Amino acid sequence: MSIAGNTTAPKAEEYGGDEISALILDPGSSTTRAGFAGEDTPKSVINTNYGRTAKTSYIFGDESLHRPQPGMEILNPMAADGTVEDWDAAVKLWEYAIRSRLTSPKQSSPKANGLNDHNDEANGKQETNVDAMEIDQEADEDKEFGLLYENPLLITEPAWNTPRNRERAIQIAIEQWDCPAFWIAKTGVLAAFATGKPTALVIDMGARSTSVTPVHDGMHLKKGSLRTSLAGDFVSSQVRLQFNEAKPPITITPHYLVSSKQPVEAGQPALATLRPFTAETEPHPSFRRLQENRVIHEFKESVVELWNRGGKLLGSTGGVPNEELAREPIRPFEFPDGFNQVFGVEQYRPVEALFDHRAALTSDEYPPPTAEMTITEVVKKSVNAVDVDLRGHLLSNIVLTGASSLLRGASDRTLAEITSAFTGPRVRVNAPGNLYERKYASWIGGSILASLGTFHQMWISKKEYEESGPNIVEKRCKSSSSQGFEASVQYTDEGGFFNCHLVVDGVFRNGASCYAVSITFYTKGEKLRKQFDSIAREQELQGASSYGIPN
Repeated sequence: MSIAGNTTAPKAEEYGGDEISALILDPGSSTTRAGFAGEDTPKSVINTNYGRTAKTSYIFGDESLHRPQPGMEILNPMAADGTVEDWDAAVKLWEYAIRSRLTSPKQSSPKANGLNDHNDEANGKQETNVDAMEIDQEADEDKEFGLLYENPLLITEPAWNTPRNRERAIQIAIEQWDCPAFWIAKTGVLAAFATGKPTALVIDMGARSTSVTPVHDGMHLKKGSLRTSLAGDFVSSQVRLQFNEAKPPITITPHYLVSSKQPVEAGQPALATLRPFTAETEPHPSFRRLQENRVIHEFKESVVELWNRGGKLLGSTGGVPNEELAREPIRPFEFPDGFNQVFGVEQYRPVEALFDHRAALTSDEYPPPTAEMTITEVVKKSVNAVDVDLRGHLLSNIVLTGASSLLRGASDRTLAEITSAFTGPRVRVNAPGNLYERKYASWIGGSILASLGTFHQMWISKKEYEESGPNIVEKRCKSSSSQGFEASVQYTDEGGFFNCHLVVDGVFRNGASCYAVSITFYTKGEKLRKQFDSIAREQELQGASSYGIPN
């Protein structure tokens, strides 16, 4: 028997295994995460928003982004669905994320480092031994290296990313950054890997959208991958509408406007001195919007909670009685200008529409959501779209991830809603308690995947890219294929021709390696097929090594 991979396996020291420094890039609508494979958390986490002024086209980083500058406008290179909309800005942003924390400055020429100089003590002169420089070394000094010429790159993508965007990503990585190898993987699959689950229903509650991705044996099921706009930004809009409808209305004064403040009693007007801005020094209105969203984000973290006491909080029928709501504990919150207020039932209302569309606050700017947009309905539609035999397995392995899932009570409410929607199968929600595991699940999954010893055979090398062009990413990184090692096995005996395909997915769980194996048989010898199938189930596959097929 012989095993022949789809491509020739590269050497481990080139860009595979534990000896290389593969880089994981996880772009998002709110933050962009970057770091090296094998690490627990990304070292570089920056705001995806960027600033632009009349003098500077790109302003990155929280330190500069939150400092008011005359006419500074706030922009975002990502579209509402999480795909890249402005590639020029996105590339600049990713380069900043990599350079600011992950890469060191380019080394200077060996001629100027002082190590090749010798002193003439007699004359007090210092000369450079230029003749000692190797010719090859001098040639290397003139060569221009890209940003990641030493680092393979694994970049994440949403399940609905377009082929054109995928080809653009590999073009940038290899042609512009000079990457030796490249891979692109679905965020849902990587989030499942991060929790050690080859099969899972991943609910990712992000900033601009909430996605539901069914994953089976390391393969993302495209038919059941859905999303809704009811996510973190939607909750922020509900908080803003709630402040506007309060009596009296609550005005959000951002931090940068407050020069000084005095303490006041709860509900009393603020006593604050504001910084003066003129028409020449005033930032763009989008800058104030960003700073107001910072205050709303603090409010969501401190006050907002999902209702988990049974029944619907609001709605035309079956709402929770006001007497029960009055007994709920209140939470205080102080705004940047010193105004403070206590919030009772108001802490539940901004997020109730995630599961009950009738509870949504609306305006001309924020139209009402439909029932099909709620998370419960999206999960139902996603599960019903997959094979009936997989539904129970997916519902018992739900993975809740994303920064918006950190809202107080999100995991309990999600469990209650999905359990009521699927009364038959057992529903289990896995929501990591660690903050970083919840926020950066897709990045952590990419870190695990790229650090596997067998994964280095999956990389798309620069040589392969040069031979096949950008469309190789569609052939190799198939949207519905397994993220793992693939090998073809052929065997011929008297009973007929035997051909099978092995797909191996490696994930780390509590420091150990486990593999999910998918085997497809094409053979005329039924006896041989049964024998091989028996061995495949009994033996543990180690790094996609060969099986012994009985005669």
